[in-house]
Amino acid sequence: MTAERDIDELARLAEGLAVEAGAVIMDWYGAADPGAREKPDASPLTEADLAAHALIEAGLAAATPDIPVLSEEGRQAPATERAHWRRCWLVDPLDGTREFLARNDEFTVNIALIEAGRPLLGVVGVPARGEVHLGIVSSRRAETRFADGRRQVLRCRGFDGQRAVIVASRSHRGPEQEAVLAALVARFPSLVEQPAGSALKLVQLAAGRADGYPRRGPCSEWDIAAGEAVLMAAGGALRTWSGETLRYNKLDSLLNPDFYAVADPAGALADAFRALGADR
Repeated sequence: MTAERDIDELARLAEGLAVEAGAVIMDWYGAADPGAREKPDASPLTEADLAAHALIEAGLAAATPDIPVLSEEGRQAPATERAHWRRCWLVDPLDGTREFLARNDEFTVNIALIEAGRPLLGVVGVPARGEVHLGIVSSRRAETRFADGRRQVLRCRGFDGQRAVIVASRSHRGPEQEAVLAALVARFPSLVEQPAGSALKLVQLAAGRADGYPRRGPCSEWDIAAGEAVLMAAGGALRTWSGETLRYNKLDSLLNPDFYAVADPAGALADAFRALGADR
């Protein structure tokens, strides 16, 4: 099996599991009581999170027993064990549990394949919309699969230097985030802020509907890896504020550093982000 054929088959596997997990999540979405409670870090957890995790983990283990799974709701293997992983699946079975509980449809299923610290492919399922967004980085293949089987190519748009559309978190804001947005408004007075939940922010960039996403504040590797794969395959980029690429399956911490994402890596908005990073 060639490497490219291998990636295509793994992409189909991840895409199919995202669809199946989405169906399970939607069953709980319609339930009167989704079994919500708090995890030790005070973040919410529901029966939908656990059911989606169980389905995805079982499906990946059956199809790719040689590739370990690192899931938000699964066993967190110690760094001494993960240091020997050449590849791993990085999974958030229900990203945006707060959005799920708020019934605003902006929650996702994130499945990424990581090799040597970087995403090879990622899928971001949007169960409430019947969509799955796929990105295969090596072939720059990015597309949306709809519930009726149609597929549509995803491609980032260029930035014209004028009206910047910035996606921002609905649930995670703070003084540093507000300072970044204020600095961007000063540079691009016609800037439009577009709130979005979960990994949909990166999908908005990949689909040509937004230009940038600044992130100041903690998030975990499984929140970002699949969306970054879709964004890169569509022509965009994601960087730390010091200009580095994110690393996944890090041994010291599974939290991401602060970062920004852009649809047009060579445009004026990317320049503005780089300048803000240099000023930190």
